[in-house]
Amino acid sequence: MSGRTGGQVFLTAQWRHLVMLNFVVDPAVLEERIPDGCELDRFAGRTFVSVVGFRFLDTRVLGMPVPFHRDFDEVNLRFYVRRDTAGETRRGVVFVKELVPRRLVAAVARWVYGERYVALPMRHRIDLDGERPGGGGSVGYGWRRRGRWEEVFASFSGAAEPPADGSEEAFVTEHYWGYARQRDGSTVEYRVEHPRWRVWRAEEAALRCDAASLYGAQLGAALVGSPTTAFVADGSAVVVHRGRRIV
Repeated sequence: MSGRTGGQVFLTAQWRHLVMLNFVVDPAVLEERIPDGCELDRFAGRTFVSVVGFRFLDTRVLGMPVPFHRDFDEVNLRFYVRRDTAGETRRGVVFVKELVPRRLVAAVARWVYGERYVALPMRHRIDLDGERPGGGGSVGYGWRRRGRWEEVFASFSGAAEPPADGSEEAFVTEHYWGYARQRDGSTVEYRVEHPRWRVWRAEEAALRCDAASLYGAQLGAALVGSPTTAFVADGSAVVVHRGRRIV
């Protein structure tokens, strides 16, 4: 489990079978989206956005399961920031947009954190092949929009391993804070705790969607073509703390 805790626990869940496709983007595209009090976090001098799809399982809010809302899919587009405070560097993520299949999930997330959730019909396909030497398989998450299905997908083989220190996989998976700009211009910060995930490098990966209409023309242009890196993480139990305004 990463670092110390922070604030009241709001949500607990399992995040499993995470598909992570990473794209280099011009930092100027993100400047207006950076919450006050934060700055862009870079890896090897490059600025990344990631499309992440995963399963939300055994979800509990304030310790209580919500009927018909315990297990669902999520796909999000995010980028990476950092905040220096009291001699500590907090590395976090900012979400551009998050897709979920439940209207209540989207409404609660918008209300509590000010996050940009949208409810759409969604589906997943998870094929974990126990017959392959060392394991492997494929994972995909789809959403229906404008009368057609769109998808993020990755296939892999071999055994999952913890990411090497200083690797791009470690950079992407090991941001343990969330930051969200509010309607009034303030910033909410919240803590996310989970152990270090194991990852598989993807053999094939694709984002099959009209990215420009989903995320805007500038970000959509950055998401065309093959990702710079792609991998699948096994996931774990997570703890999400209640947010607090910092600016």
